[in-house]
Amino acid sequence: MGQKDFQRWHKKKSVIQTNFPRVFFHEREIWWCALGVNVGFEQDGKGDHFARPVLIFRKFNNELFWGIPLSTKIKDGVYYYQFCANDQILRVAILSRMRPMDAKRLIDKIGVANASDFHCIQKAVIALCV
Repeated sequence: MGQKDFQRWHKKKSVIQTNFPRVFFHEREIWWCALGVNVGFEQDGKGDHFARPVLIFRKFNNELFWGIPLSTKIKDGVYYYQFCANDQILRVAILSRMRPMDAKRLIDKIGVANASDFHCIQKAVIALCV
């Protein structure tokens, strides 16, 4: 694992807190999301915005949601769910990395998961909790 740039992320996080507007979002949508630089093996974002695709799993209000990070590195197992959204890119939802997120992290909408895949993801998340 390479060196992580925590200092650059902390500067970017200050900009997100003060200058990023909240956007209108819905469950099932896939967004580029500023996840930042995180400790150890937690999911990091990439690029200038420290972003990665995230599935909006559960919207609590206009400010807060549960997000599931996505990857194009395909993996199998109970902690992953493979699907294609309306953009036809094969992705894997990393179910074990679901976390609460603020809507200020949302950068740009990518697509929408279809209803049947989203239902399967919901069932897979519930199965992890039992």
